[in-house]
Amino acid sequence: MINEIAERYGQGLFALCIENGTVKEKKEQAEQFLRILYEEPDLKLFFRAVKISKQEKREFVDKTLSSFLDADMVRFMKLLIDKGRITALNEILEEYVKLANEHLGIEKAVIWSARKLAEEDLERIRKALCTKTGKDIVVENRIDSRLIAGIKVTVGSTVTDITMKKKIDTMKELLLEGGRA
Repeated sequence: MINEIAERYGQGLFALCIENGTVKEKKEQAEQFLRILYEEPDLKLFFRAVKISKQEKREFVDKTLSSFLDADMVRFMKLLIDKGRITALNEILEEYVKLANEHLGIEKAVIWSARKLAEEDLERIRKALCTKTGKDIVVENRIDSRLIAGIKVTVGSTVTDITMKKKIDTMKELLLEGGRA
């Protein structure tokens, strides 16, 4: 159900942005807000809290979020609050970013690593992916300490896994199959 809600509202926001010619600007705002939601999980809890009234959430949007969201995005946030769809905020914004990226010819790559990668390393990987895919690539570094070492890169539906965890799992499978490691 959340996916259907995210698609519907993400497409609605996208249609508005196409009409206004603000796809790129709204995409940047949505990405910035997604980063904030990822870094500040309490904010997501605030929007999901049933004991906080819709009016209090609307006032929070006016006072706090209007400093970096434009008037259309503020109205959109209030609409989500009024319609009870704010609990799907992350998914809605991710759907919008996906649609905007397709429209702008941008592909998103998620680079999973055990530790935060240096900006130079991310840029080097981004350039290699641009060359490989022929598209403009935007990278996002996500941390997963279970990977031990190496990186896992996801571009669209393509996954390249060169992590130590993958190598260990592969060796384990081979050993269980009959010791061909």
